Amino acid sequence: MLSNFIDARTFVRLVLMAPLALVWAHCCLRFAAHLKTKLDLQTGYTRKVFHVLIFVSAVFVQVIGGFVAVCVFGAMVSIVVAHAVVAGAGNRLYEAIAREQDGRLRTYFVVVPYFATLIGGLASSVFFGPLAVVGYLVGGLGDAAGEPVGTRWGKHRYRATGTTRSAKTVEGSIGVIGASAIALAIAVAIRPELHFDLRAAIAVPAIAIVCGLVEAFSPRGWDNVLMQLVPTVLVAVLLSR
Repeated sequence: MLSNFIDARTFVRLVLMAPLALVWAHCCLRFAAHLKTKLDLQTGYTRKVFHVLIFVSAVFVQVIGGFVAVCVFGAMVSIVVAHAVVAGAGNRLYEAIAREQDGRLRTYFVVVPYFATLIGGLASSVFFGPLAVVGYLVGGLGDAAGEPVGTRWGKHRYRATGTTRSAKTVEGSIGVIGASAIALAIAVAIRPELHFDLRAAIAVPAIAIVCGLVEAFSPRGWDNVLMQLVPTVLVAVLLSR
């Protein structure tokens, strides 16, 4: 039955990869926690450090091991996040990813975005295969830029979808657009089916603007689904050959 899905050698590699992925994911979260406890960085920064590290790691896993490897990696990250959530308030791992300003919904806004990330990543991989790295990069770099940029430079606030108060800033959304453009350019550079040409020069900034709008108006906590799927779909339609 195993041979119907993966060969024995690949299975052994995945079994060996699982503990390494678990340790790596734990180290990523511990690094974010170190930044919070030792350098006194705000959670708006530290949760995005973890976010970026995991998304970028997923890019490498996808390129090297494909869809099944990404599933194994996602399972290991899930264990690490679940451990932090179960440990709860006061635990340094939890405090690195749970915003204080979310109050009694701190855990909710850890769990829901994480499931949104899994849904978006798996859907991208299932339907678009190797091009899923586009969504990983935009979700990892583009989406991650909004909160720290808004935390540091945000002045002009607006009400995010699904909130009762202003929670996002124009400056943060501009950061999402800029980082999304960089992420898309990296995706074009690393995927052999994508090429830098006039079409890409027009499409990359246009898709980045769309991603900024998606992040701005997605229901809070669920933007990681669309921030992966939308750029992947647009790149597949506009730039793949």
